[in-house]
Amino acid sequence: MLFKDITYIDENFNTVEHAYIGTKNGVIDYISTEKPDWGYGEVYDGAGKVLIPGFVNNHCHAAMGLMRGYGEGLPLQRWLDEKIFPFESKWDENSIYWAGLLGMAEMIACGTTSFSDMYFFDAVAEKVVRESGIKCNFDNPPICFDGTPLKKQKYFPPVDEMVKKFGHSKGRFLEEFGLHAEYTSTEPLVKEVAAYAKENGVRLHIHMDETKLEHENCKKNRGMTTAKYFESCGIFENNVNLAHCVWVEDEDIATLAKYPNVSVTHCPSSNMKLGSGFAPIRKMLDAGINVCLGTDGASSNNNLNIFEEMHLAAMICRGNTGDADNVSPKELFKMATVNGAKSQGRFDTGVIKKGNKADLVVLDFNKPHLVPCYDVLTNIVFSAQSSDVVLTMVDGDVLYRDGKYKTIDINKVYDKISYYLPKILEQL
Repeated sequence: MLFKDITYIDENFNTVEHAYIGTKNGVIDYISTEKPDWGYGEVYDGAGKVLIPGFVNNHCHAAMGLMRGYGEGLPLQRWLDEKIFPFESKWDENSIYWAGLLGMAEMIACGTTSFSDMYFFDAVAEKVVRESGIKCNFDNPPICFDGTPLKKQKYFPPVDEMVKKFGHSKGRFLEEFGLHAEYTSTEPLVKEVAAYAKENGVRLHIHMDETKLEHENCKKNRGMTTAKYFESCGIFENNVNLAHCVWVEDEDIATLAKYPNVSVTHCPSSNMKLGSGFAPIRKMLDAGINVCLGTDGASSNNNLNIFEEMHLAAMICRGNTGDADNVSPKELFKMATVNGAKSQGRFDTGVIKKGNKADLVVLDFNKPHLVPCYDVLTNIVFSAQSSDVVLTMVDGDVLYRDGKYKTIDINKVYDKISYYLPKILEQL
């Protein structure tokens, strides 16, 4: 496809107008303000449109959309214990498949081209990702309150089996390793996970310091903060995606900054909705930590919309500090794109440059709320809505265009959700 006369955000996050962007064999093959001499198939008229790299939702539980609006008004621990864990105990492969497709449809329509997911049924998740065409880093973390060793955990996925099972996904589905959290694991298990990940070169995905209770209990029970505890167990010797980090202390930020392979994923909507607090993002950015954005699950958000996360992240940082320039549109946009791609180990996406994967999104700027436009990135962060997405492309394949899905039968998804949801609720 050739995007003609389109405005785009370049690899330095500057705005370039009246450009030609060509995609071929799944990658960005041509970038110029001059028309190419050769063809790229379909010519897409980019007048009034903006081309951006696809968003990376770096912390998600996609299938939890089936619990959207379930368990409202509860703090995290009661929400989990009283509502979420009982509901999740009723999942089966069929219901989670359709709930997963619902999540894929929502993210694709919101301009997300890759996401990091922590949940159950990895084989079902791979099928959903492969069929929808999106990209995903996935882990199914062990939860352990006794002395069960890692390799006897129910969801322990040996690396060689991962490769055999999902090698046909052509890199769109990457299995990771993980821990649910400090409070749902034992110290021997944490050390085993750290050692196994290091030995096999797999990435880790962990909840950390989501609530004050979690942070303070770790200090009380282990005599150190959660960050120091994970460091002592060897966790940070790996590529790690730490979700939330709301209650990290200044010393913890300094600890995380020592490890260039550690990323933090900020989930502002979920953290506020559950009353968990506000992550000190400015301090993390200043320390040089790779900060990303995530939605968390749609049951604690209640959507999978990265536009909203960029907007809220800016409002929190500015409102909390009284500094109207506390975090810039460029920093926020990087958190939503290239920073997440780096955390996922996908170094061939996240910015628009020749040779990168054609993971691209087109926004329609011919909307009342986007006119006038003094600065494109400012409009994207503070004014744009998910409804402005008119095309989502992954590896050069168009997955969504002008409100229609190319890989998902959305009406069938709605029908199946209507069928399975009452059956689960009947069992609760």
